[in-house]
Amino acid sequence: MARLDVHIKDLHLKNPVMTASGTFGYGLEFQDFVSLDQIGGIIVKGTTLKPREGNDYPRMAETPMGMLNCVGLQNKGVDYFCEHIYPQIKDIDTNMIVNVSGSSPDDYAECAARIDALDKIPAIELNISCPNVKDGGMAFGVTCAGAESVVRAVRERYHKTLIVKLSPNVTNISEIAKSVEAAGADAVSLINTLMGMAVDIEKRKKVLSIGTGGLSGPCVKPVALRMVYQVAHSVNIPVIGLGGIMTAEDALEFIMCGATAIEIGTANFIDPAVTVKVRDGINDWLDRHGCQSVEEIIGAIS
Repeated sequence: MARLDVHIKDLHLKNPVMTASGTFGYGLEFQDFVSLDQIGGIIVKGTTLKPREGNDYPRMAETPMGMLNCVGLQNKGVDYFCEHIYPQIKDIDTNMIVNVSGSSPDDYAECAARIDALDKIPAIELNISCPNVKDGGMAFGVTCAGAESVVRAVRERYHKTLIVKLSPNVTNISEIAKSVEAAGADAVSLINTLMGMAVDIEKRKKVLSIGTGGLSGPCVKPVALRMVYQVAHSVNIPVIGLGGIMTAEDALEFIMCGATAIEIGTANFIDPAVTVKVRDGINDWLDRHGCQSVEEIIGAIS
């Protein structure tokens, strides 16, 4: 069996397979279907400083080879997470990582600081790229100055591994990646969802309540691969790849394009045990090709 463990700064992952925020709940919802300790890391749903109701319904729509969502970061806030969710997940034997979002750099920083105090949360993923909220989110992730301002504010108050999730809805994602690296990011994850919309021709109206939503699923994979490849060749920090990963073969493509680890999102809705299947598929491929470690193929595509 090949070695599957990888490192994201100080974060040690037993394998490179993680779950994408918003698609795996707090992990607890999936424990009847998959052994959570077999996953390299679980990124829990988006958490904000104050509670958020999210957007009105309808906020999900199927598309060919994917889905649209405009959930809008519905959550009960960081204090609820610390008091009620953290005690339930702190002893799960994997990396439990919190996705953090906000409406201002100060909001992000305060939320991150409260999570910093939790011993069993070794990292956060900073969401500067959510396209489904009216304030904050993607507004910070589409300019170098905006992205840098959030990361610097958080870096001053957060002392563990800091992953920054990037938006694909930009002209040059490599420049954004370099700006967050300069501001103190330990790693970047990409891509978040692409902006899209759906139309009901019978009702002659938009399907989603706010009109637009984030597109995810297999349809976005070629875009995600291209961006991961570009960013991996632009920064000196680890890259985590996501976007349309459904199989081990998909995951291997991202790793060969430069991803140290990957996240699985939409596929969890189809097969709640897909994470472990992808892990096993990566191991099988490495064994068949005589590789001793997954690290041998990170960035294999020059």
